[in-house]
Amino acid sequence: MKYRKFGKLDWEVSALGFGAMRLPITGDIPAAGNPDINEPEAIRMIRHSIDQGVNYLDTAYPYHGGKSEVVVGNALKDGYREKIKLATKMPSWFIQEYGDFDKYLNEQLGKLQTDHIDFYLLHGQNKQHWPKLRDLDVLKWAEKTIADGRIRHLGFSFHDDLDMFKQIVDAYDQWTFCQIQYNFMDIEYQAGTKGLQYAAEKGLAVVIMEPLRGGQLSKEPPESVKEIWKRSSIKRSPADWALQWLWNQPEVSVVLSGMAAMQQVIENIASAEHAAIGSLGDKDLALIDEARNQYRKLSPIPCTSCEYCMPCPNGVNIPHAFRYYNDAMMYDDPRTARFRYRQEAKEAWADNCIECLECEEKCPQEIPVAEWLKKAHEYLGPRKKA
Repeated sequence: MKYRKFGKLDWEVSALGFGAMRLPITGDIPAAGNPDINEPEAIRMIRHSIDQGVNYLDTAYPYHGGKSEVVVGNALKDGYREKIKLATKMPSWFIQEYGDFDKYLNEQLGKLQTDHIDFYLLHGQNKQHWPKLRDLDVLKWAEKTIADGRIRHLGFSFHDDLDMFKQIVDAYDQWTFCQIQYNFMDIEYQAGTKGLQYAAEKGLAVVIMEPLRGGQLSKEPPESVKEIWKRSSIKRSPADWALQWLWNQPEVSVVLSGMAAMQQVIENIASAEHAAIGSLGDKDLALIDEARNQYRKLSPIPCTSCEYCMPCPNGVNIPHAFRYYNDAMMYDDPRTARFRYRQEAKEAWADNCIECLECEEKCPQEIPVAEWLKKAHEYLGPRKKA
């Protein structure tokens, strides 16, 4: 296993971290969601990873309907807790008052069967969650909790735009780390490359989530992308290309992978053995740029997310609707796109469009926005009952 600097800490983190959001499950996913975790297999996978040198394990309060932390706690018995740094996340959306900070942390400590969390994150920070937690004095609480030893380091995970990311980074000079969605397709999405570099320049360790876009970049690629990878003198799997692109960057501290099968653990550990800053040459990086452009050519809607169409007077999040629709087509993955679309507030769904066409007048790509919004919602929205 290769190891890397973790921000300003005098500690090195494994290039690969184990993400406990997609643990193996038993049977099919029920209609109500939250299937049972295959606990024996999950424990076997987690312990194998640690035995192979993984020293960063990430979970969160809501993962697997609240069951992930319990399974992780069981996996870390028999001396495994002492071999890793444990990260979990405060459920930001449940916090209503100051006392909730202790309430949820203490519950998490019990589920994880530990007296401290090494890396505690404020989960899913954005324009809604951050002001609420900030105004409830979460930073004051965190400093008290670090002093009493229940958490060792404070950070945040993030889902919003670059300006909001910079605001949160700059709001507190004691952040140890942050966690962002980042992969070779999402270089300008949310925090993106600029956010990665901004946080690293401030001395924060940067933890990467969604390195494979929920598995989309590890699937068999379309023929046009496959032909690009074939031109490389070094043969890599699609997943390995995506992981090596991340590890090539000095600002990346650790790459989390949500692994659902032992074979994925084995393959990702093998990839991590080759993780190195600057390991990709100009030709490799050019191929990745070409693959990104080819994926984007598969998008039916020529939206560049410039947001000139926003705000919509009827509340529709036009760029998000278009992004999810394009993702479904690019990666042949309607299930993930539909899930993400339906996670949006219903007020932002495309069916709220009343065809005022104000957006079309502003669109530099001259997209027939109203027409595409109809198609997007018909494809991504809930199925109509017969």
